[in-house]
Parts: sequence; C-alpha cells; structure tokens
Amino acid sequence: MAAFLFTASLVIALAVAYRPLGDYMYRVYSGTKHSRVERVIYRTIGVKPESEQTWGVYARSVLAFSLVCVLFLYGLLRLQQYLPLHLTNPGTKTTPDLSWNTAISFVTNTNWQAYSGESTMGHLVQMAGLAVQNFVSAAVGIAVAIALVRGFARKRTGDLGNFWVDLVRGILRILLPIAFVAALILIAGGAIENFHLHTQVAHTLAGGTQTITGGPVASQEAIKELGTNGGGFYNANSAHPFENPTTWTNWFEIFLLLVISFALPRTFGRMVGSNKQGYAIVAVMATLAILSVSIMSWTQLQHHGTVPTAVGASMEGVETRFGVANSATFATATTLTSTGAVNSFHDSYTSLGGMMTMFNMQLGEVAPGGTGSGLYGMLILAVITVFVAGLMVGRTPEYLGKKISAREIKFASAYFLITPTLVLLGTAVAMALPGQRAGMLNSGPHGLSEVLYAFTSASNNNGSAFAGISVNTVWYNTALGLAMVLGRFLPMIFVLALAGSLARQGTTPVSAGTLPTHRPQFVGMVAGVTVILVALTFLPALALGPLAEGIH
Repeated sequence: MAAFLFTASLVIALAVAYRPLGDYMYRVYSGTKHSRVERVIYRTIGVKPESEQTWGVYARSVLAFSLVCVLFLYGLLRLQQYLPLHLTNPGTKTTPDLSWNTAISFVTNTNWQAYSGESTMGHLVQMAGLAVQNFVSAAVGIAVAIALVRGFARKRTGDLGNFWVDLVRGILRILLPIAFVAALILIAGGAIENFHLHTQVAHTLAGGTQTITGGPVASQEAIKELGTNGGGFYNANSAHPFENPTTWTNWFEIFLLLVISFALPRTFGRMVGSNKQGYAIVAVMATLAILSVSIMSWTQLQHHGTVPTAVGASMEGVETRFGVANSATFATATTLTSTGAVNSFHDSYTSLGGMMTMFNMQLGEVAPGGTGSGLYGMLILAVITVFVAGLMVGRTPEYLGKKISAREIKFASAYFLITPTLVLLGTAVAMALPGQRAGMLNSGPHGLSEVLYAFTSASNNNGSAFAGISVNTVWYNTALGLAMVLGRFLPMIFVLALAGSLARQGTTPVSAGTLPTHRPQFVGMVAGVTVILVALTFLPALALGPLAEGIH
C-alpha cells in the first residue's frame, strides 16, 4: 500500500504541475520582451535577440556553443590541482582520457562518471564546471525541442527562432529559479550544503561514526535531477544519504527529474494551437511510463532466475531507507529520462529488471525523456507513426497540417537509427577485443549485459551504469566519449533539419482522410510503434544478455 501511495502521489503531483508549468514555459519561449539581465548577456556575447536563425544557423550555434563548453571543461579538469577549493590530496588529477570523457559527458547531458566524485573532483570543478554544464546542457535540449515545435507551428518561413535567446531564457527563467527552490527543499530534508574540503563526521544507525567529504551537494543535486543530468557529487549518487536523505526527498527527486519533461507537451500543444495534441503526446509518455514502472516493480519483487537470488534477497544493492518498490520507481524514472541518477545499483537487479532499465533507454528515453530531448524524440516517433499509417491507407501522411514526405521521413529515420547503430556497434567491438572483455566483472550473459548497458547508456546520453565493468581505461573513456558526442549531436542536427523542412511548408487543410492525431487510437499507435521498433532492433542483443541470464 505504501508503494502504491508513493507512486500515485507522484502521478497526481505531475498532473497538477502539467498545465501551469507547461503554460509558463510557453510564455517563456513565445514572449518578445527581454529582461535587463538578458540584454546584458546578449550584448556581452554579441547577439541580436530580435534576429532569427534558419535551421542551419541554429544547428551551428548549438555545435559551436557545445564545443566551447567541452574545451572549457576539459581545461578546468586538467588544471584542477592548481585551483582553489581543491581536494586535500594535492596530487589528485584527472588523466587526459578521463578529462575528455568527463567533459563530453557533462556537455552532452549524459553525466557518465568513470570516477568517484568525492575523491576525484574539487569543489570548484564541481561548481564552476560540472554544475554549470548541468544547467546549460539541459537548456540546450529544451531549445532544440522548442525549435522543432516552431517548425510544426510556423509556415512558409525558414526561421526557427534564436538559439542564444532560447538558451538564456531556459537557464534564467526556468532552470535557475526552480533549482534554487528545489535546493532549499533538499537542504530542509537533510541534504548538505557547505564548502568543507576535509571530511566530516556522520553518525550511523548502529551508533558508530563515519567520516565523509562535505561540499555544495544540495545545490548540485537539485539541477542534477531537474535537468535530467544525473551526475552525483558522491560515487554512490542518490543512494548516498548526503544527496538523498529520506523517503520523501527520494520522492521529491523523482518528481524533479520528471516534471519538466512531462510538462513540455503542454508547451507543445499551446505553441501549435491545440492543447489536445499536447494531451495526446503526454498520454503516450504516461502509458509507456506506467507500463514500465509496473513491470519493473514486478520483476524486482520476484526471486527466480535473478542475481539477488544468489544472495538470498531482493534487497541486495537496494538502500533500506527506500526499499525495493520505491527504488524500482526511481530506476524506471531515471532510465526513461536521460537522468542516469541511481538510488540503488542496477547491476544487482533481477535479470529482467536489469533488462527493463536497458529497454527504457533503448526506447529513446521518450517517456517522458530528457529535458527537451524527450519531447523531440516523441515527436519524431509521432512522425514515423503517421508515415506508417499513411502507407496502410494509401495516403500522403500528414501531422499537424504538415505533409510527411520522403525528405521528412529520411530525417526522422536517420534520427531513429543513430543510437541503435552506436549501441550495437560499440558493444560488438568491445566484446571482440580480449582486453576489453577482461574489464567485465562477470562472465557469460551478465558480462555481456554490463557492456551492452554501458553503450546503451552512453549513446542515449543517460549516464547510469551496471557498475560491474571497469571503464576508466583509455579505450573505454575514448569509445564511450565518442558514443556520447555522436549520440547527442547527430540526432539534434536531424531534428533541426526536420524542423526547417516543416517550417518551410504551408498548412494542409484537414480532410476526411486525415488521421486524427489527438485521439486514443493515435496514442495507442505511437506507443505500439515505439515498442515494436525498439524490440525489432534490440531483441537479439537482449536475448544474449539479460533474457539468457533470466532463463539460465
């Protein structure tokens, strides 16, 4: 009953936030006025906020800004031992390959961590480097989603808005104020916020003491979840009591990592002039999410053919503060989005539970997905769905009054094929190299699952891991870094190209043969197409990994 109330209250809270937050984001991205602070920023970076950009210019702005962020963060990581607020160990430094991997990871909103945060990163790097990227990478994702929505909403124009305006507004008007309030709530719940460079004493439930590094944790925890980033201040991530102290902070963190992505369909509906379209998209997201939570919870409470069976309990790898059901909900939410934060260890999940965490990411993280990336991923799937439906009835497919011709479906198909290619190719190469197979903690199907999970997580910009694989090596840091950067920016380019193609079209009037895209029938079709496409793509790999382990 407690688990049911936990999940039900979460659903109710998200439903309550859907309309006001979605409407607020609509006003943020549709408004024409700029604040004084925003104008100062525009003058500083040499941007004319009134000017708009074509999809090509918008894409180049995204890539140029992200490149500067990678270079800045890489330099900060390489020089951190010379900077203030560094760790007490003056010899601590990151290698070139780890610095590359970490810089790419945080700029791409992946937050994959091949290191222990509290023993590797100084406070200045955590705040000025990693936390800053948590804000800007999330804002980039939302900006690209808004550009795609403008492509549907506008007609006979090549303009999609201004990336720099969308970026600044996303940070200053949405992410910063919500994260500030969220940080205060987490501090009230027991999360720490200080600048202690030395360890501090914590009292255990058994009456003993333990020394743990302090730091500005709550402020980073807030944006880590809100921006669907996932990089933890501590190696234990949200299983650590300084990051996630209680059951209700656990509930609040899940709410944070879902709330923007679930509210963006409302923004979409407002911008295209039909709230029903927004309800249809959020209904697809909710349907997939509820199914995933249900299956995950069921698998985690079973005791047959699983890793926990070997140790005799489903609590293996699970924090006693949260329990199995709440941890399963967290795992589902963090892999259905691009968050990647964990409050339990996925490597210890049942074989089918571990499969569900991978399958959630392989869906494209669209239920509701990352900040921005979830919405544009779902809209791509909607485009593919109307194309399939058009083939079935012999009509030119249309979505929101825009014809989905060969040009548009090529962009959508290329978007969909990128991450499976990266996942399967990366896994195949890693398994073919003896040196990389040696990094697996387990052999057999579970070992394959560890590698498959790593490339699934990196390519889909999630960042969570099975944690049973040694990835802080030159090969893995390089390979996973490439998977992250290609898995982030290639899809964005195709999304923006699709947006530009749609914006140049006029509007096709609704006719008797037009497929209604706001009814339950369409919701079911999009959900079905999503699951079927992913199943056809990844079932062979999953059969060799978690499915084989489950029936072993």
